[in-house]
Amino acid sequence: MLILHHAPNSRAGRIVWLLEELGLDYSLNAMKFHPSDLKSDAHRARHPLGRIPVLEDGPLTLWESGAIVEYIIERHTDGQLKPKPDDSAYPKYLQWFHYCEGMVMPPVNTIVVQTVLLPPERRNEEALAQAQKLLTRALAPVDEHLATHDFLAGDFSGADIMLGHACFMSNRLECVPETYSALKAYIARLEARPAFNKGIST
Repeated sequence: MLILHHAPNSRAGRIVWLLEELGLDYSLNAMKFHPSDLKSDAHRARHPLGRIPVLEDGPLTLWESGAIVEYIIERHTDGQLKPKPDDSAYPKYLQWFHYCEGMVMPPVNTIVVQTVLLPPERRNEEALAQAQKLLTRALAPVDEHLATHDFLAGDFSGADIMLGHACFMSNRLECVPETYSALKAYIARLEARPAFNKGIST
């Protein structure tokens, strides 16, 4: 059985969402998003930096949420949630899958650091404002694409697990303006999926 080491309000929610979409059996090790759990000797043996998510599949231990999503889709499905390489949707699948961590999550990380993780006396309003502006700008091409597509790469796919989760987080951070109506509608479609709600609420 797959074992997922997880903490709430983190990228690990993507993996719960994916596992639920695929109906796979898994066990969840729920951890506190706190050094007492994440920096413990037990967890550092799984991840050298004490981060989550971490997936165990028998003797294999794997970290990085994007790598975990790709691994599960390739190893534990019969071709679900990913276009075939000769499918016309495949290039867009790759683009949006990696756009998530390349363009959207860096400013999200900065915003979370500046509003949640740092104590008030160490926060930098200029850094926060710049990250919010960058995030909104990074989401503009996503909104434009979704104006003519229900999902990012044809049918619902792993790209929606990756970037869709980041869009949801961006919306919670109030960085998706009302003018991005296609992106707002997309996030609402994701929120209506039972597996998404399981992933976010776990």
